[in-house]
Formats: sequence, structure tokens, C-alpha cells
Amino acid sequence: MRKFKWILVVLWMIIIFAFSNQKAVVSNDKSEFVIYIFQMLGIDLNSIFGNLANFVVRKVSHFLEYLILSVLIFNAGKENFKLKKLAAFSLSVIFLYSCSDEFHQLFVLGRTARMKDVIIDTAGGMVGFLICYYWYKKRAKEL
Repeated sequence: MRKFKWILVVLWMIIIFAFSNQKAVVSNDKSEFVIYIFQMLGIDLNSIFGNLANFVVRKVSHFLEYLILSVLIFNAGKENFKLKKLAAFSLSVIFLYSCSDEFHQLFVLGRTARMKDVIIDTAGGMVGFLICYYWYKKRAKEL
């Protein structure tokens, strides 16, 4: 089961890489599709955020990708690491993978590398870890 949990981490990292490997036009189309889905659900992101709707969707996507990665790392590592070491390990992986992801985007047509995306990604990872940490601690008290 431990190996399976780490396989999920690696698979999610591959998914993040695949998203980053998309040309800017394809990435933009996916953001527009998300805006369309919200509109079909009765939430008009364009009226809420105006011209920034696409930007907001892309940045929230960054945040959520790394929040999920952090949750997967926490789940895989909680049996192998003490919580403080797991926090350091998890956030190091999140930060370094985000940096490598942004570097990779330098070589993708129409994409750029931005330090603010690394900050957003790392923040998502931190929030994911904190959610898991507090949930884990709460469950430990209940048992």
C-alpha cells in the first residue's frame, strides 16, 4: 500500500508536467472551458472578475494542483516521517518541483516562467499540508 501511495504522488507530478507542457493556446482554451462550466452552473466568472476571469482560473489551478500534490505527499509520507520532517520534506518537494515546472515552461511555445507562480504553487502546497496536518491531529485525538 505504501508503494501505491507514492505511485499516486508520481502520477500527479506527471499530470502537472503534462499541463505545463501544453502550448499557451491550449492552456488558455482549457481555462475558457472552466469558465464555461461555471457559467453553465450559474456562476458567471466573467461578470465577477471581468477581464481577469481567465487569469484567476489559471492561478487557482496552480494553487489547487500543488494543494493536491501536498495532500498526496502527506498521505504517502505520514507513515515514514515524523510530522515536522514530513512538513520539511513535503514543502521542499513542492517548492523544487514548482521551480522545475516553471523552468520547463520556458521551453513550451507561448509559456513563460514566473516566480509568482512558484509562490502560488508553494502556498497551495502549504495549505494542503496544513489541512492534512490539522485533520490528522484531530483524528489522533478522537482515537
